[in-house]
Amino acid sequence: MYDFIIIGGGCSGLPAAMYGSRLGMKTLVIAELPGGLITTTHLVENWPGTKSISGPDLAVSLVDHATTSGAEIKSERVKEIEKTDSGFKVKSASNEYEGKTVMISTGTIHKKLGVPGEKELENKGVSYCALCDGGFFKEKIVCVVGGGDAAAKEALFLSEHASKVYIIVRKDILKAEPINAERIKKNDKIEILYKTEIEEILGTEKVEKIKLKDGKEMEMNGVFMAIGHIAQTELAKTLGVELNEKGEIKINRKSETNVPGVFAAGDCCDTGFKQAITGAAEGVTASYYAYHLVDSSAYF
Repeated sequence: MYDFIIIGGGCSGLPAAMYGSRLGMKTLVIAELPGGLITTTHLVENWPGTKSISGPDLAVSLVDHATTSGAEIKSERVKEIEKTDSGFKVKSASNEYEGKTVMISTGTIHKKLGVPGEKELENKGVSYCALCDGGFFKEKIVCVVGGGDAAAKEALFLSEHASKVYIIVRKDILKAEPINAERIKKNDKIEILYKTEIEEILGTEKVEKIKLKDGKEMEMNGVFMAIGHIAQTELAKTLGVELNEKGEIKINRKSETNVPGVFAAGDCCDTGFKQAITGAAEGVTASYYAYHLVDSSAYF
């Protein structure tokens, strides 16, 4: 029987595991991809105390900190969480684990644009991760679809490889952090196309062109999507955890859900500001209050 089972091993789950272990709880992390989506990020420059670090390196350090603190990590996919008389039963494809408390930090998946050609040419020029696939586009023409800071960062990374990078923005503004907006202004390889939308992605064996809604066609070798994410909350929903209209888990300032003993943290939650550092804080908060549930003699 574990004191604290964490489902999801990203920037929320791993700090929670580190902190839970330091509090003396028997802690387990179950994650398909230890490190989470941060592993697909080129550079992280807003993690306190570290001016600049690659996403994969940050993930490795979080895994190391959690395990050296005493947490166990299992690389499995959770299929079901079941409420029991003594706590919760967490089932994967091959194992079952019992815990007194659980935390859901399952993060998000990439949104799809939903245009013809996207599905057919996925991994043939259509990508959702510049860090993963950018190296394949040396001296090629690529575009990033999106109007936020994620699109800006993807474009900046791709400019290190591609000969030309377009940012396709549906509205008339790119909502990038000021530092990234300034970097884009100074980058001759990057061009922003405002009030522009893709109607179709064209190609046979690979991406060759994009067709815009105004009918114009552009030569293109790669299309990178940065249009947001969808919360992965099916496990929470089947457990009876309350979700908002976006399908995100509702939590309070203690990272508690409406189900006693079930906590949640990170991008799958209904917090308005989603960053690695805020997710870490939510995870640590969950571990603290889980500790108080597990140990009634908790003195702080």
